[in-house]
Amino acid sequence: MVKRKWLAGLLSILLVASLALAGCGSTENAQQPGNQSSGGDAKPSEPQVLNLNINSEPPSLLPTKATDSTSGLVLIHVMEGLTRLGEDGEPKPGIAEKWDISDDGLTYTFHLRKDAKWSDGQPVTAHDFEYAWKKLLDPNSAADYAYQLYYLKNGQKYNEGKAKADDVGVKALDDHTLQVTLEKPTPYFLSLTAFYALFPIPKHVDEKNPNWHKEASTYVSNGPFVLAEWVHDSKIVLKKNPNYWAANEVKLEQINMAMVNDENTEYQMFETGQLDVASPPTDLTKQLIDEGKAKVSPYFGTYYLVFNTKDKILSNAKIRKALALAIDRKLLVENVLQGGQVPALGFVPPGAPGVQDDFRKEQGDLFKDNDVETAKKLLQEGLQELGLKKLPPIEYKFNTNQGHQKIAEAIQQMWKQNLGIEVKLSNEEWKVYLDSIDQGKFQVGRMGWIGDYIDAMTFMDLFVTGGGNNYPKWSNKKYDELIEKAKSSNDQAERTKAMQEAEKILIDEMPIVPIYFYTRVYMEKPYVKGAVRNVIMETDYSRAWIEGKQ
Repeated sequence: MVKRKWLAGLLSILLVASLALAGCGSTENAQQPGNQSSGGDAKPSEPQVLNLNINSEPPSLLPTKATDSTSGLVLIHVMEGLTRLGEDGEPKPGIAEKWDISDDGLTYTFHLRKDAKWSDGQPVTAHDFEYAWKKLLDPNSAADYAYQLYYLKNGQKYNEGKAKADDVGVKALDDHTLQVTLEKPTPYFLSLTAFYALFPIPKHVDEKNPNWHKEASTYVSNGPFVLAEWVHDSKIVLKKNPNYWAANEVKLEQINMAMVNDENTEYQMFETGQLDVASPPTDLTKQLIDEGKAKVSPYFGTYYLVFNTKDKILSNAKIRKALALAIDRKLLVENVLQGGQVPALGFVPPGAPGVQDDFRKEQGDLFKDNDVETAKKLLQEGLQELGLKKLPPIEYKFNTNQGHQKIAEAIQQMWKQNLGIEVKLSNEEWKVYLDSIDQGKFQVGRMGWIGDYIDAMTFMDLFVTGGGNNYPKWSNKKYDELIEKAKSSNDQAERTKAMQEAEKILIDEMPIVPIYFYTRVYMEKPYVKGAVRNVIMETDYSRAWIEGKQ
């Protein structure tokens, strides 16, 4: 998401975070989810109101449909899964207060809190999780993230119409006990239960009103906050949920989420005190970092370009690779972004475990940055294969954001200078842009992905044939076989080697172009305490508080 997607993804936030140049920072005094919070020394009279910016309208606040970091940021504050990630990125008790794992790693038994309630006062039960997970897998839902539950016994078969819902390995044994049966041992499955796609859905609400999640007045949640106000394309207001099982740990009374998609306006709002947290504008990022006003921290994500492999021109792998090699990533991160990002010469970012060390370190770089001579050679070979003498102008699409625009303009100039290619830039609002990419209405698009859990698989299974987040619509039989092999093995060496071989195939065919590995760059007022930032999740303010503002 990121997706988480950082999507997602992460897209917008991620972008926000990185382009604008994401980063992370100190989480001093942060309280671990699931633990008791001291609440700091906030003065009782001090307003516990946090103001931040989410840039744009979240595309969806239905857990089974959300696929991006903007939606994810809202969801982790209004909803809660079986677990919640702590500052160390490890799952802590959420709605599940404890769990048992069978010796063979195939059966998880989650014991839900008996005091967990929805915001309408109804109890959160194991049936709500079973309902939500089967809804995510239901072929009629057409959920992009359905594959995240292929780990469940018969999960993929149900999603593909080859099994019944009753055959899926998730079952509410009673109101407070959820039993999950996996196809194979999955080392990161517990972390997945903190991911928003696996959040519960209020069964008693969804069955009566399928559109409950589209307006604040009908939104029912089980997290630290409720959706008090949602003025579409303008703002969201969250208020403390008195029915939350750990309401005594939540100190903020209100979170105001603005939707301002101009980085200079966002910066001025931060400077004038209208925002307490913000991303620095691209042009000032280095200066603000040097002055200590912006902070930088690792982020488990990759910014990349997507080629539409169904496009006549971009169906040619040599053309795609020529474009990829004609980009100077070092220049881009040092002169445009300036937020500590690292040129990406592979797709999986640093931070994932390998056989004995880091996945990225063991795999090394898979291509050469700014390899213009090879790019020119591949372009000519690709043109010959297509029967063309010159490449026609191509369109580069991105979601509206000044950071993305600066990156697009730099790459446009590089392709013009290095390959003589004319590039038309176009941009769309985030939600519209996601729809365009999903429907294949593009030639070249920009995307970002933040890991949903700390394992290379969260990046590598994006591009299996027919995958919900396989935006290039690419397909490679050998790649699919290697990903399946990695998912079928519980041997870290075997699964890592399979993913590393798959990554080589991905880079050799270049349906996507890695650009840089993210960092999280942000500005935060010193009176904001207790925000939790780990390498994969949107910033969690559920246990944050305001101290010393007045």
